[in-house]
This record gives sequence, structure tokens and C-alpha cells, in this order.
Amino acid sequence: MSRIPAVRCLLFVVALLACSMPSVAQVRISVRFGPPALPVYEQPICPGEGYLWAPGYWAWDGDVDDYYWVPGTWVLAPEPGFLWTPAYWGWEDGVYLFHEGYWGPHVGFYGGINYGFGYFGVGFAGGRWDGDRFFYNRAVVNVNVVNVRNVYEERVNVRTVNRISYNGGPGGVEARPRSQDEVAARDRHLPPVAAQSQHFQQARSNPELRASANHGKPPVAATARATEFRGGVPAREAGGAYNPPADRGRGPARGENAGSHSMVHPKDIPPMQRPAPSAGAGSKQDRKYQQQQDKLFTKQEQERQKLQQKQDQEHQRMERQKADQPQHQQMEQRHQQQTEQLQQKHAQQQQRVQEKRAPDKKK
Repeated sequence: MSRIPAVRCLLFVVALLACSMPSVAQVRISVRFGPPALPVYEQPICPGEGYLWAPGYWAWDGDVDDYYWVPGTWVLAPEPGFLWTPAYWGWEDGVYLFHEGYWGPHVGFYGGINYGFGYFGVGFAGGRWDGDRFFYNRAVVNVNVVNVRNVYEERVNVRTVNRISYNGGPGGVEARPRSQDEVAARDRHLPPVAAQSQHFQQARSNPELRASANHGKPPVAATARATEFRGGVPAREAGGAYNPPADRGRGPARGENAGSHSMVHPKDIPPMQRPAPSAGAGSKQDRKYQQQQDKLFTKQEQERQKLQQKQDQEHQRMERQKADQPQHQQMEQRHQQQTEQLQQKHAQQQQRVQEKRAPDKKK
């Protein structure tokens, strides 16, 4: 393998591994100016039991020096009892810092940002787990009782309604972690599931979702399922005026810039989380589901290793042939496409296995 691609791969791996360690204090990238206001949009109907809401947010693409919208979406939790803590932007030392979202048994600090639909700045009011079943609060999330019967209704008073998308700094939300948020930060955490990672990549590759193109009013603000952008819900309006600085340059990055989230090779994909047995698992359906998960995990690991070996061999051939820079670039682009296709395939496989289990949990 040539030295330059090897160094670049190492940097990607380091950055991505850092991103996969969710923490209230964890920072991914820094930007000199804040993200746009949160757009106004309707929440799609929950597609079925077991799906939890992950609110939309503005992410940063360092390759084009622009924010882009990652649509809110319904996604299956990685395991029963886990809830989603959204990502958020915070002001520190003169720049805006991005804090990654994560899964855990409790919802932690997410900057006091009012994302709506149960995420009103503190905790989560959109539903709760009861054993292996998730119950939805119809007062704040959009569920159809014909498809989802695990429901209750509990009104929530939201005193301050705004569209501010960042914590601290000029005009930002003034909120600090509570004691329970600190406790949640020490829980066992899991990174975004494969479907969320693919959803993120798809949003980044869509020029229409960039703030410079939609001025804070994305054409796809939310989707019924991760990656299903076609037929998604458009924003009704922007949350406020968007006036980025003329140069739109980045501020000093904290460590390696992980904003691009590029995955050139299979080894650059964040490590898969081997599924853990659900609490109290012992039924025939639970054992079957666990066997399916283990089998899929093993198969996907083998496919990743096989593709990585193939790409390593191609790097070695290029080195022996003393290929020029354009040839190397073409190879890297081809490798990136192969890797993204593999990740998309694995995300779809994982989602199908989880969806097959959902009907069993109703019984």
C-alpha cells in the first residue's frame, strides 16, 4: 500500500473511532459560525412498533464548507431499553463544536435544544420502555393506533418555543447539564446504528440539503424510515434568516476533522456492535432472533474483510506499477464507492432482521 493512502486511511480510522465513543464532552468538528435555525416540519407517522424518533439536525461538510440538513427519521433501537440522545452544537473557545448523538438506557444532555416531538431540550417525553416493548406518547409523537397500539397520552408544557440550533455563544440556548445528565453520560453507550450512518451519508451527498442551497428550508426535512428520502416530508418554512459569513471558512479543528465522514475502505467503517441478548431473553422467538443477529454479524464481518483484502491487493499492484496520482485518485474513488455500497447493503440487512422481529414482540 502506498504511504499517502495509508496515512490518510489511518487518519480516517482514528477520527471515526473517536466519533464512535459517545460522550457529553465528545467533540467531532469545530466551525467558526453557527448552524442555521431548525426548520419547521411535520413528523411522519411512526412506521411500526419498536421505531424511535431521531430528530433532524444540521451537520457540517468540511469538503464544501457548508452546513447540510440530516432529516429527522424513525429508526429501530439497537436493543430494548435504549433511547436516543440527539447530537448538538455548542459554543466553546470561540468556535462551534459538534457533539455526536448516541444510544443509551437514558437520554443525556443535548444542549437544551428544542428539537420537538418529545425532545424539548431536557430528557425525552415521546415515550418509554416497558420491558421489551416501547410505548408512545400520542400527545407529542405521530402514531397511528391501528398500526401501533402501545400508546398513552401525557401532555407536556413547553414554556419556550424557539428554533435555535446551538448551545451557548451569541444568541445560543443557555443550558447546562443536570445531575441526571451527568449520570446518563456514564451509562453504557452505543453509536448510531448502521441505518443512521447510511442516512447521514445520503444526506451529505445531496446538494439540495446544503444550507447554501435551501437557506434553512430543506426540501426533505424528515423521513418515515432512515434513507427513504423519496417521498420525505419537506420543511414548511425556515426557522429563521440564514446569513453565513462571506468566506464560510472553518475555525481551528480539534484534532482531525471528522466532518467529512468519508469512508474510503471497509476498515474506515465504525466497528459493528455485536448484538447483546435482550433482558430476560429465553423465549423461542428471542433465541431465534439472537441466532439471526449472530449469523448476520459474522457474515458481514467476513464480507468487510474480503473487500478490504481485495482493495489492499489493488493498492499493492498500483505501488508495483508506480501509478501516477490521477490513477491513485481514481482507485480511491472506486474504493469509496465499493465501501459505501457495502455499508448500505449491511444497513438494509440489519433493518430487515429487526423488522422481522417487531411483529413477534407484539404477541
